[in-house]
Amino acid sequence: MYVIPEVVPAGAMRDRAQPVLRTGDLLLRPFRESGDESVVVAAFADPDIRLWNLEHEADHARAATVIARWRARWTLETGASWVVERQGVVAGRVALRSLSLELGLAEAAYWTLPEGRGKGVTTAAVAEMTRWALDDLGLHRIELRHSVGNPASCRVAERTGYRQEGLLHSATLHADGWHDMHLHAKVAHRPVPTRPV
Repeated sequence: MYVIPEVVPAGAMRDRAQPVLRTGDLLLRPFRESGDESVVVAAFADPDIRLWNLEHEADHARAATVIARWRARWTLETGASWVVERQGVVAGRVALRSLSLELGLAEAAYWTLPEGRGKGVTTAAVAEMTRWALDDLGLHRIELRHSVGNPASCRVAERTGYRQEGLLHSATLHADGWHDMHLHAKVAHRPVPTRPV
């Protein structure tokens, strides 16, 4: 008899509301259907965020479309995005993208606004999102990729327990061209439930 691993059952996300996460003085909340457009406009206008995320400047209407797309990923069970707030001030975004419940996989992504840089905000937010994804949602593996030219992202990966696994050559297009990427990953250490075929 063959056994097919079942990591996280379908419906584990869409059948419940996206959670609000808290860690220390940080609040990670889902993007609002309306009201968070100014966050996206500010982020996409920031030169550092645009460099590492290949974002284009956005007006209010485009920001609303981007937020709607991010919010839809929860229902489609393909991703999740959170606004990161520190003491009521928006400091950035953390997200799970390329999420597959069936395979138990996702990729961590994030950007930090100037208000949150150099204060440990991103490290704490990524750590909490990762804890939720592995422990509460039940994913098996989360990958984190960043340009080799972005040492700040490498520090976030290392401080949150993502082990560096390798180098992906010319793997991601950024605003200034193709970049080699460090690949980091964090894996849950628990037995994988199975079901008979």
